[in-house]
Amino acid sequence: MKKRTKTIIAVIAGAAILIGGIWMINESRYPNAPAFDDHFTREFLNKDKKVDDGFYEFKSKTGQYTMWYPEEYQLIHENDEDYVVSGDMYERWVASYTEKYKNDSQINSISLKLSEGRDPEDESFSVESLMKNRFNVSEPRLIETSNTRIYYQSAYIYFKGPKKHVVNDNKKHTPNTYVAYVADKNSTKVIQLSIDQVGDLMEDNELGKNAWVLKILKSIHFNEGKANG
Repeated sequence: MKKRTKTIIAVIAGAAILIGGIWMINESRYPNAPAFDDHFTREFLNKDKKVDDGFYEFKSKTGQYTMWYPEEYQLIHENDEDYVVSGDMYERWVASYTEKYKNDSQINSISLKLSEGRDPEDESFSVESLMKNRFNVSEPRLIETSNTRIYYQSAYIYFKGPKKHVVNDNKKHTPNTYVAYVADKNSTKVIQLSIDQVGDLMEDNELGKNAWVLKILKSIHFNEGKANG
């Protein structure tokens, strides 16, 4: 009986070692980056396609777009409301990254929503509504790629009690919020994206942060398929 028990224990231990070894081999296949440490986030990323320093290719589960995704960020997925996908034309997610310095911390987040936008003739109305809601202004900057129109604006936003204060003059304060409306030139597909920073651990370089944001916005590529007008 004792011999049989020892054999069973040895078999279980051997199986555990084997499973652990296989798990370690599988994990070693992924890049050493926070985004790949999270099993949910890595489902969206192409581990073999580091598109630029600090970025990997992100593929939407709708199949409608790809973009560059910063390797420090992890998608929030604590409940069903954190990541939402509906059919081919709606997806919403939030990713976050927390920087710590001594006893302080700074929360950085990216929020994205894919949906069908208005008819291109009414595009300006949607853009104006978005920018007025976030920044109290309605004249964003516009840049274009071969397949997108990108409207974006930035500002420093803070709260005193329940009241929101917006500093639109970047010379007075480095922005902590960027908002963009990215429209597909070949369909009615639209992505609304917000990049936010809560906390002031260190003074960001505005030009560097702006270039980083533009890398993400310009990388958005809508795929051909449903909802093409």
